[in-house]
Amino acid sequence: MAAKLKKGDKVVVLTGKDKGKEGEIVSVNPSAGKAVVEGINMAIRHTRQSQTSQGGRMPKAMPVDLSNLAMLDGNGKATRVGFRVEDGKKVRYAKTTGEAI
Repeated sequence: MAAKLKKGDKVVVLTGKDKGKEGEIVSVNPSAGKAVVEGINMAIRHTRQSQTSQGGRMPKAMPVDLSNLAMLDGNGKATRVGFRVEDGKKVRYAKTTGEAI
């Protein structure tokens, strides 16, 4: 199945502790159905000090389920993503505005 949300997309969180927050997708794991969004679902990870890096408590963005994310359209509102064929190419489009993404 084609990916409705991809790396670099601007999304908004629909449910959970970060509901309403917006961010950009850093990475997507389609097999697990999860995505890492910059600044969303932060957790503290303890890292050991090494010669190259300072150790300590580092905040890290954890994966969020794709069903809890919605794409932002040109107006900054949450939208669903659809597919259509334009000029022989399959493109994603925002269902609220109808414009290609």
